[in-house]
This record gives sequence, C-alpha cells and structure tokens, in this order.
Amino acid sequence: MTTAPQRPPEEVLLGFARALRAAGVGVTADRERTYLEAVAAVGIEHQLGVYHAGRATLCASPADLERYDHVFTAWFSGQRAGTKDRRSAPQVVSHAGLGVGEEPSGEGAEDPDAVHARASATEVLRHRDVATLNRRDRERLAALFATLHPRPPRRRAHRWTASRRGQVDARATLRSTLRRMGEPGEVRWRRRGSRPRRVVLLVDVSGSMSAYADALIRLAHTYCVSGMPVEVFTLGTRLTHVTRPLHQRDPDRAIIAAGQAIPDWSGGTRLAEGVKVFLDRWGRRGMARGAVVVVFSDGWERDRPEVLGEQVRRLAAVAHRVVWVNPHRGRAGYAPLQGGIMAVLPHVDDFVAGHSMAAFQELTEVVARA
Repeated sequence: MTTAPQRPPEEVLLGFARALRAAGVGVTADRERTYLEAVAAVGIEHQLGVYHAGRATLCASPADLERYDHVFTAWFSGQRAGTKDRRSAPQVVSHAGLGVGEEPSGEGAEDPDAVHARASATEVLRHRDVATLNRRDRERLAALFATLHPRPPRRRAHRWTASRRGQVDARATLRSTLRRMGEPGEVRWRRRGSRPRRVVLLVDVSGSMSAYADALIRLAHTYCVSGMPVEVFTLGTRLTHVTRPLHQRDPDRAIIAAGQAIPDWSGGTRLAEGVKVFLDRWGRRGMARGAVVVVFSDGWERDRPEVLGEQVRRLAAVAHRVVWVNPHRGRAGYAPLQGGIMAVLPHVDDFVAGHSMAAFQELTEVVARA
C-alpha cells in the first residue's frame, strides 16, 4: 500500500496564505515571508503556534480575523484553533501534510491530498458563476452565505458625545469649573459619533435574472439578519416590499416566505416603473434619503431606456450613493452595451459584478465603504 507523497511545508503554508488573499484579506508578499519566518521560529510541529503566527502576520485589522478563522478551518480541516476545546484544535501537522512528524495512520486518518482538494473545491466554488451551477453546487453555495458578514456604511451623527480628543466642550468644561468653585481643572472634549447608514436593496427578479434571483435574495437575507437598517424590494412587472419575510433567521424559510410574497418572480420587467414607484411611494419620503441604494439588475428594460435613466437620476439625487450590480459584468469580455445600462451609468457611483460568491464578498466591502 502506497502513501500519499508529503508536501513541502512552505508549499502548504504559502497555499494557505494565498487562499486567505482570495478570501479578501490583504495578504502581501512581505506578509507571506514574515509568516514563514514566524512559523519557523515557533516550530511547525506546534499547532497553536502556527495558528497564532498566521493571525499575527497575515491579518491587518480585526475585520480580517473572522475570515482568517474560516479559511484556516477549511484549509487545515479541523475545528478553529484557540477555542476552549483545545483537543479539537486543527491538526496542522497530521492533516495538512506538512512533512513534519509521523504519517497519520489508523482509523480516522485523512489523506492530505483529499483535504487540499476539498479546500480548493470550496475556493473554486466561490468564484464560479451562479448561473452555471447545478442543484448540488447551489446547495453548497447556499451554505457559504453564512460566511458573509456585511458591515453597515457609517454616517456622522448629529449629536455630540464626550471624548478624549476632538473639539473643546466649552459648556462641559465651564460646568466642571463651577462645580469646583472656579478652580481650574481638566478640559473636556467632545466629538460627533457615527451611526449606521440605511441600505436599500432593489433586486430584479424578472425572467432575464432568474438564474441569479435565488442567490441575490439569499444575499438580501444576509443583510436583513445582520442587524443593520435594511430595506429590500423586488423589481419585476411591479415593485414588492419583502423586508418583513426576509427578517426570519432561518434562510430557507425566509426565501420561501419571500417567494410567496413576490407575485412576478421570473416574469416580465419594468425597471423604470419599479424605480419610479419606489421613489414616489417610499424613497423621496425618507427611505432613500441619505441611504446607500443597491440595484441588482442586468439592465434589460422593456420600456424606453432613457426613462430608466431619468428615474435613476432622480434616485441619485436623494440617495447618498447608488451601486448598480450587474451579474454579467463578471464575465470575460463584457461591455455595457444594453440600452438600460448605458442610460443609468452616468448616474451610478459604483458599477460592480454580482455573479459569484467572491463578487458578493467584494460588494459587501463596496457597500461598507460607501
């Protein structure tokens, strides 16, 4: 019986660093080199040392830590290290085939090539076009939505709060001085805090978007259960408000409830009319004012494209930022030649792809920075 060839330690570690980069963490060549040096210093046979060496050298901010844990778990096939159950920590040496120590043997041992293939398959699935997936791959993709953690865009609050730096709070300083009977004391400072900015999602569920509609509704559900202020509408032959059914915690039940509320799923499309109804009934009254509005559509407009362009211009006039997500933009050789897309492009702030899980991850970052 032949055993699988062991992989060089640096090959597996560099592969993990590049998988982390593909997941959205800003891993540079310098960080990769520092990571290899840190692992060499702590010893590759120390599992927790390898885990914490990566956290210290590959992550640039607290926002990267959760992605790091997910990729580490997928790459080395084990429970996240650093948890209370240390006995279930990722078996870096035995499972990843780093070429250190004895070969895994006996019941429960796992082929390193199989682990590597599984992690690679997940990464490949993240970059595949949703429209090309079969039923089984769609089920696997649905589970990956749990790894998305959208962050709300921020806006400056109107109220001032006490702070250690910022502007001098003259009133608070004077009140403090009066309480001490005029004795000079510490200067008080204040600054304006921040609040989450509302996000409005307009999802095209017409026939031309049917291959992406399920994934886009799941993405909208991820936003709804994140705790940020979110409103979701679907666009087809009519405008449908689906925020309430999407607030259910269970994603499958939320998708079913939203589907029951949408009467024109995979039907015709009247984008201009849908955006107009949104503006007249909800948007101009306050829902879109100062909000980040994300439109998911391929831009196929049954009516005149210039009418759609005019409605998006009205939308841009009241919204803080308009993001247009077109699934076809992620395809090689794509050019925005549709009449609807050409009409709206002058009025949108960001024109991004929305065809894969990796594109959805990039979209969450675009919205968070808006």
